[in-house]
Amino acid sequence: MERIHITQHTSLGAFWFAGWLFTIGFLKLQFWMGLLALFIWPYFLGTHFVAQ
Repeated sequence: MERIHITQHTSLGAFWFAGWLFTIGFLKLQFWMGLLALFIWPYFLGTHFVAQ
């Protein structure tokens, strides 16, 4: 019996991490807001750009 091994290489995790770091730096978020942005960073960017 032959085994099939599937490997998926994606950079989506790296893109998400880069977006999170960008959000913290660009919006100058404090520690707890930066931690919250770990999960909802697109929300923080959206509220920032809508307010302008």
